[in-house]
Amino acid sequence: MNFELFISLKHLKTKRGKSLLSLLTVISVAGVAVGVMTLVVVLAVMNGFQNDLRNKILGITSHIMVFRVGSTIDNYNTVIDKIEAVDGVKAATPFIQTQVMISGYRGVSGAILRGIDPDTVSGVLNLTSIMKSGSLFDLKLKYKKTESAKTTSYLYPPIILGTELASNLGISTGSIINVISPTGRLTPLGQAPRSEKFIVVGLFESGLYNYDNSLAFINLRSAQKFLGLPNVCNGIEVRVRDVYRASEIAKNIHLELGNEYFCRDWTQMNKNFFAALKLEKTVMFIILTLIILVASFNIISTLIMVVMEKTRDIAILKAMGATNRMIMKIFVLEGVIIGALGTVIGLFGGFTLCSLLKKYKFIQLPADVYTISTLPVKIESLDVILITLATMLISLLATLYPSWQASRLNPSEALRYG
Repeated sequence: MNFELFISLKHLKTKRGKSLLSLLTVISVAGVAVGVMTLVVVLAVMNGFQNDLRNKILGITSHIMVFRVGSTIDNYNTVIDKIEAVDGVKAATPFIQTQVMISGYRGVSGAILRGIDPDTVSGVLNLTSIMKSGSLFDLKLKYKKTESAKTTSYLYPPIILGTELASNLGISTGSIINVISPTGRLTPLGQAPRSEKFIVVGLFESGLYNYDNSLAFINLRSAQKFLGLPNVCNGIEVRVRDVYRASEIAKNIHLELGNEYFCRDWTQMNKNFFAALKLEKTVMFIILTLIILVASFNIISTLIMVVMEKTRDIAILKAMGATNRMIMKIFVLEGVIIGALGTVIGLFGGFTLCSLLKKYKFIQLPADVYTISTLPVKIESLDVILITLATMLISLLATLYPSWQASRLNPSEALRYG
């Protein structure tokens, strides 16, 4: 143990030496610990919310969408084979999307109608886990009249709705709805909207109101027939193995398919949403860091008190040959030790509280408002590193003025009046 560290530890003890730290030191350490613990818990909860929302969004939307410039994709099976050959791609599926009006028992509502392939969509979208009633494979059931009693069939094409959309229309599984497309067909009397009856075979609930209130799924073949399209699709949805490489993989898909196609990854499609979450997290980090900044005033006051109390000791050390730099280092080390103890205790307390929140879930939330029933928690190593560095930096800066004042003490004046 070097000289400066030895003296720093001696200063942090009480005169009688019966306890490790003085009351002021304990208060300073506690202030830093509370600030660090608050930062850890709040950022972990925000990470949990962000991770939960990202999982829900990526459960109902794909990681990458591939479109053809200015037209539909007619040879989509060939295109899918090329996409799946790209490194990092897990699966791909075609889709057709259009805006429609849906009429139910309680009125009419606008919706986004998506034609999907039930055989391949499960490899790209996590629709199976969000089904509240019915099954995704019900979209494969035939809807023409059959003579055989062994064959399940419907009089109308099957459709799956979001729970909020179904609730607004006053319908449930088994209800018959009318779907109207503004993409009209030419008749002798002029342009007429397309209209067809569908039977509701299932309901899904993603936990995101915008999707549950506006999405409806039908079979890709039914969508082609309803919209009067040949064997084409509007685009191809792609699932990748690593969601954080989606942007890079999208560029590779574009290179593979050529300039005739363009791609959009999930970060581009939800750019504003995730940017807002990131900004909110940054603001919370700055605001909560002020707690540690306030705690640093305790460090300043503690060091000033120690300097006043140890004036004669400082004078004696200088008389024995201690330099100004050595005296300043003593008090800088005292403040750093206080900050380090507070940081360690705060991190331990934050990790413990996060573990308890994750295990026992004792904070309940209204699920109809937040779409989750308990606080989600996720600790990220980068946040822990930033919290530690910010706390130690603030603690170091808090020591500079008292340490500088201590180093400027005149030994003769201090011994004469000390």
